[in-house]
Amino acid sequence: MLSDSPLKRPSSEKWLTAVLADFDTFLLDHAANERKASTMAMSLVAHYPDKKKLVEAMIDLALEELNHFRQVVRLINRRDMVLAPDEKDAYVNQLRNHFRKGAEKYFLDRLLCAAVIEARGAERFNLIAGALQEPDLKAFYTSLSKSESNHYELFTNLAAVYFPKPTVQQRFHEWLTIEDRIMDSLDIKPRLH
Repeated sequence: MLSDSPLKRPSSEKWLTAVLADFDTFLLDHAANERKASTMAMSLVAHYPDKKKLVEAMIDLALEELNHFRQVVRLINRRDMVLAPDEKDAYVNQLRNHFRKGAEKYFLDRLLCAAVIEARGAERFNLIAGALQEPDLKAFYTSLSKSESNHYELFTNLAAVYFPKPTVQQRFHEWLTIEDRIMDSLDIKPRLH
């Protein structure tokens, strides 16, 4: 686990074992998550066009996530696999159930939920990188872990642009508690979440 991770609990060894035992399934899910992350960033651009710092940051993020998607697709193609149809992500859907009503609260929750998801991605990619033996894959997942950690900071920093810092800190702490409860309830599968 990354030393600067805000998460309340690390991912279980059982999760890592499941991923390593069925890495092909993990790769397909990973690709879907990178594509969805790019789409989510562009959704924020579409919904908040008046927030210039957010718009610029989300365009950059969308391009970065789309590049990650391309890189994972190349790994999938090398294994002679085909992208899988979308599946619902129980983790993300359960997190979204905690978005509050009201334009400002909803906006803050979108940013902080994204920060939590990115923090979990950073932690999990770091675990995978530490367990992989193939040098190229190890380097790829190490790089992704750092990238996701930067994204977590990006979303918390953006929240602090648009909301008072104490409000951001309090609600982010609440999001970490929500995420911890959700992590406790999820089945272990060879998926990113």
